[in-house]
Amino acid sequence: MTTTADRPLVIGGLTKPEISTLGQILALTERSLRGMMRQGEFVLGIVAPVMLTICFYVPLRSIFDSFPGVNYAQFLMPVILLQSVGFVATSAAMRAAADGSAGITDRLRSMPVNAVIPMLARLVANAILLVISLIWAVISGLVIGWRPEHGPGYLFGFLLVAFVVGLLLALGADAIGVVSSNPEATSQALALPQLILGMLSTGFVPETSFPEWIRPFARNQPISQFTELMRGFDAGKVTWDIATAPLIWAGSIAVLAVGGGVYIIVTGARR
Repeated sequence: MTTTADRPLVIGGLTKPEISTLGQILALTERSLRGMMRQGEFVLGIVAPVMLTICFYVPLRSIFDSFPGVNYAQFLMPVILLQSVGFVATSAAMRAAADGSAGITDRLRSMPVNAVIPMLARLVANAILLVISLIWAVISGLVIGWRPEHGPGYLFGFLLVAFVVGLLLALGADAIGVVSSNPEATSQALALPQLILGMLSTGFVPETSFPEWIRPFARNQPISQFTELMRGFDAGKVTWDIATAPLIWAGSIAVLAVGGGVYIIVTGARR
């Protein structure tokens, strides 16, 4: 039986179409995916992990000749995944900034679209790109000799850490892109911290390979902490001592990312 609440609103003889939140999310997600396809982001999502693996593994493997019994592919695999998700975050920021510079963001704000929906749709699209990037990072790792050796549970945890970190970074980067509305400046602002944290981390070499004065930074910064947690899953030895610092870092990033999203939603609603 059809009730009055189920019927479309009729004003002046014209039927006002019902607005579906899910339909808006799907439509904007599809728009983002089409744009990503046109810009070649899916191709880059495949190529980037492969090139990162080659560029890191080939020149640095010789360093581990002085560490008998160490499988460098196993050692390097976590940071390959983390650098791959960093690419997705940069891509997310540039796409959001491009929408701002093209006036798409302001146009959506003038339409009957909840302010959270465009951000949620971009996050879904970023999650799809993130999964593709992680799949190819795993394939690249298998090629150079990495092997999951402790069952599906630890493998799931290993990949989940990279996925969650990537999702949080994509959310935060998206907020930065919306605020800046400048793709070039956004790319430069995100590339430098990612490069510094990656190079000055324990993802590529052990802590003992760094000069003593910089070891505390190399050991405690987020990339190193996420790397060590992933190595714990990869080795089948995860303890609260290993997980505490990465969880604190993840929580801090989540607060900043969600806070940035809330700021955009509130300020956008006021325009």
